[in-house]
Amino acid sequence: MKRWLPFVKSGPVVSVLRLSGPIAATARGNALSDASLAQMIERAFRKGRPDAVALALNSPGGSPVQSALIAARIRRLAEEHEVPVHAFVEDVAASGGYWLACAADVIWVDRSSIVGSIGVIYAGFGLNEFIARYGVERRVHTAGESKSFLDPFQPEKPEDIDRLVKLQTPIHEAFKEHVRSRRGKRLKTEENLFTGDVWVGQQAVDIGLADGVGHLVPVMKDRFGSKTRFVLHTPRRGLWSRLGAPSVSDVAGEIEARALWARYGL
Repeated sequence: MKRWLPFVKSGPVVSVLRLSGPIAATARGNALSDASLAQMIERAFRKGRPDAVALALNSPGGSPVQSALIAARIRRLAEEHEVPVHAFVEDVAASGGYWLACAADVIWVDRSSIVGSIGVIYAGFGLNEFIARYGVERRVHTAGESKSFLDPFQPEKPEDIDRLVKLQTPIHEAFKEHVRSRRGKRLKTEENLFTGDVWVGQQAVDIGLADGVGHLVPVMKDRFGSKTRFVLHTPRRGLWSRLGAPSVSDVAGEIEARALWARYGL
């Protein structure tokens, strides 16, 4: 009779949030951003009074700001609704992807999951010799001595590198503070944890970056019972995406995403 009564739960419910893709401010392709995920995350915590929220996580990272915004939204809702959050890493949770994983109370990995990369990276090209070879003259006029900072068509300057490091350092410190605050005493040691290195499966568990090896459905059923229901929440796509018509920005986003995944052999 219970199942016919409105507003009465028929059994344990786990909301599943699929967070798959690189992290970027503009939601090109399948990129994750706070704006594009906001409604989905809100629904996951509010709809059906879930007993837990599970993050099905697969991300090589990206924007540190978007990573922080998404993670902060998850934590705010988890505390507001008093709902535990479990992260289940699939192929990779690296850099910003691991930032998202740390939003969970418990982090689970597969034996072959790649985890970590707690660092900040800048990558570019130096094309000054290339254009000189073809007789191309670079003309740059600025009001402000830093406006041509790291210009790829000019020789690299030591002062630009120093400035870049000064910009990267506070971002790295914020990342480390986030990991420390979320993982706490579970971190076995901080030695080599914040160098940008990565670990695989059980290695991540051994050093405290993850809590165990396990997969979403069996772990959640073990915790909440065999009658547990799973409610999948996914981002709402635009009309053109639903019709299968990629935009120019989608193609550009896919190229950027492939570059990020390729760093981990995926």
